[in-house]
Amino acid sequence: MTAKTYSLTGNVEMRVLRASDAEPMAAAYQHNRDHLAPWEPEREDEFFTAARQRQIIASKLAQHAAGSEVPFVLLEGERVVGALTLTGIVRGPFLSAHLGYWVDKEYNGRGIGSSAIAFAADFSRRELALHRLQAATLPHNAASQKILKRAGFEEIGPAPSYLRIAGSWQDHILYQRILY
Repeated sequence: MTAKTYSLTGNVEMRVLRASDAEPMAAAYQHNRDHLAPWEPEREDEFFTAARQRQIIASKLAQHAAGSEVPFVLLEGERVVGALTLTGIVRGPFLSAHLGYWVDKEYNGRGIGSSAIAFAADFSRRELALHRLQAATLPHNAASQKILKRAGFEEIGPAPSYLRIAGSWQDHILYQRILY
């Protein structure tokens, strides 16, 4: 869809994931394994290898080519410092997608997540012609809730047992941003 690189904040840039990102993605996930564990599904050890990241990236790029996903990577130089993905893109009368993201533990508090989400909202409206973005957070993830609200997302409400995170079905709070 796009080969452009977009500046976010500081030296951090954002672009669509590439097949060549497998090793940097594996390194980023290894570096952030404990940091991300409370917020993500349980991961097998294989997930943290370049070989498994190659498979995941191939699947994401196939979904991207089909128009149902846009997988972005956040970079400082060659180092992956996060990711943002628009998934479940629906056309027709819904024109919506789900937004998910993470930022490297060493880069939290620098405005990177806020900048990436603001970019994703603009990109979704301008490039994908979407009407709406939805995001979900765990009820105790105050940092992500603050970032979403700052980016213009409004709380929809609770979603009981919404996602299997850290080994158990957990409640989430749903947010949305109407883009136009």
